[in-house]
Amino acid sequence: MRNFLFFLLFGSFQVMTAQELNCNLVVNAQQTGNENVQVFKTLQKQLQEFVNNTRWTNKTFSLQERIDCGMVITILNYSSDSFQASVQVQSARPVHNSTYATPVYNFNDKDFNFNYLEYQNLNFSATQFESNLVSVIAFHVYMILGMDADTFERNGGQKYYELARDIANYSQQGNAKGWEPPRGGDQTRRVLIDNILSKTYSEYRAALYDYHRLGLDLMSSNTKEAKAKIASSIVNFETLHKRRPNSFLVRTFFDAKADEISDVFSSGPNVKITELVSVLNKVAPMHSNKWRSIKF
Repeated sequence: MRNFLFFLLFGSFQVMTAQELNCNLVVNAQQTGNENVQVFKTLQKQLQEFVNNTRWTNKTFSLQERIDCGMVITILNYSSDSFQASVQVQSARPVHNSTYATPVYNFNDKDFNFNYLEYQNLNFSATQFESNLVSVIAFHVYMILGMDADTFERNGGQKYYELARDIANYSQQGNAKGWEPPRGGDQTRRVLIDNILSKTYSEYRAALYDYHRLGLDLMSSNTKEAKAKIASSIVNFETLHKRRPNSFLVRTFFDAKADEISDVFSSGPNVKITELVSVLNKVAPMHSNKWRSIKF
């Protein structure tokens, strides 16, 4: 299926002494014009160690179970210990009986301003605010864990989402952008976690399980049945779209999955896709150029 069996997120991931995550974290300071300043290199090293060496859950992960993910922090401006940045976060999980890794979480967090002194300790607490730098990174760690768990067990990520919500709640005291209560049109961390824990968006979490566990994981044993299940999981988004048109949460799903969906349905075996393409054009019109490659 063209690129479908050969997707790999962020290239080869470095083998590290990790707990739950195998995270490739990059600090990109090119936009500051001073990307070689030592503080950026130190920040990258400290954050890489923080994400990969912190024990985020009480679950034991084997080497093969670690979640491949990536964070690219783009420094837009800085002055002394004050940094203005954004962070692109992505994660992937393996597909059963294949060498393919499917994208799961894809979020561009534009509200990432923080204070940092070189070599300062990075300590995470599940119950109290330490710094906006730590809170934002930890929030995305639990979103990665939650979404990954939801793809293996129906609503399996609940406890991780609740921890992400706790971080969002106590981090409001720092008055940093991204944690404030949602306003119309916001695409922030606060909106993301509120939506994913709301029953209003229950079809989203159902789709995470149906699409991955009942769909992709069956591709090696029964491709036609797997494709039909993937299609039905996407069609179910129409109900959510009618309730909440153009929702931010649905956009995050298709930002991660548009290329993959196009690849899955652009070659055989054939399944009924007329309804699928119609729904895709309704719920994710921003990817209509990809939907045109799907064959009837």
